[in-house]
Amino acid sequence: MRSKIIFPFLALCLLFLAGQALGGSGLKTGTAGAQELRLPVGSYATSLGGAVIANVQGAEALYWNPAGVAQTEGSQAMFSRMNYIADIDLSYFGVCTNLGEFGSLGLSAKVLDIGDIEETTEDYPDGTGRKFSPTFTVLGLTYSRQMTDRVSFGTTMMYLSESIMRERAHGLAFDFGFQYIPGWRGLKLGFVVKNFGPSMRFDGPDFEYQLLPIEDDPQAASKTMRTQSAEFELPSSIQFGTSYEFLYQGDNRATLVGNFQSNNFSQDEYRGGIEYCYREMLFLRGGYKGSSQKDYLFGPSFGFGLRFNIGETKVDFDYSYLSTEYFDDNQVFTLKLSF
Repeated sequence: MRSKIIFPFLALCLLFLAGQALGGSGLKTGTAGAQELRLPVGSYATSLGGAVIANVQGAEALYWNPAGVAQTEGSQAMFSRMNYIADIDLSYFGVCTNLGEFGSLGLSAKVLDIGDIEETTEDYPDGTGRKFSPTFTVLGLTYSRQMTDRVSFGTTMMYLSESIMRERAHGLAFDFGFQYIPGWRGLKLGFVVKNFGPSMRFDGPDFEYQLLPIEDDPQAASKTMRTQSAEFELPSSIQFGTSYEFLYQGDNRATLVGNFQSNNFSQDEYRGGIEYCYREMLFLRGGYKGSSQKDYLFGPSFGFGLRFNIGETKVDFDYSYLSTEYFDDNQVFTLKLSF
């Protein structure tokens, strides 16, 4: 039984090390698209710098590590909203349920609202007077299962839709995650591959234009020509995380978390955080997110959570504050209902 657990875990570690060799070099910085996939969700995770893939559970795990969905008892629904940089808003909804021996299922939706942008053209560089609102949507379907009493696995399939004026781009992305509990002093390990999928491309009627080829008769009618946009890759990454519960005494509990992320589109990222819990009702959290990348936007974060019961429904309200460079700091509000 032990070998059935250890060998797959070692294989994952080797895959992780291979990812380090290929990603995080910075040679592909700025070449990935679909950046809405990278935007974090949930106040619990963001207050800890995103270093939660080893111990995240429930609906918040739908985004961070689908293996954590298997830890859900009953069902949970979550709504989160983040005030992102430059007046951009990010809304996220997730729901998951435990179906016993079959495993757990989850649905999620992320919507990025950039707001109104004034249209400009070569003829009207100061604006045409018309406005457009780009929209970016990610819909996810998650399956997760407890493989043994110590190992859980999960995968998420995501449908991506991007819309800018009359142009559209559609695509698919996949997450694969594991969580492992060695059974030693509250230690947990996590591994996840995020945003793996084929390249995307924009298409739409505005790629068509009328042109009269030089070699044609000047009296001939112009022809409809069509250009094609370049493809862009998804911002995939490989992450490895740990969680250690170093205090569990009476009503007090404290957990230390850490995470390493190897990206295919930028320098590697390092994350860490600490959570203090009192009587499973009050939560205080702090974290840090860093990178060797120059002009990195993010840094310290902190937040808190409150948990209480309304009848048989458990209610969690969480808040997080993320400091950023050059822009206004981010704030995330999250509501969870467990039933």
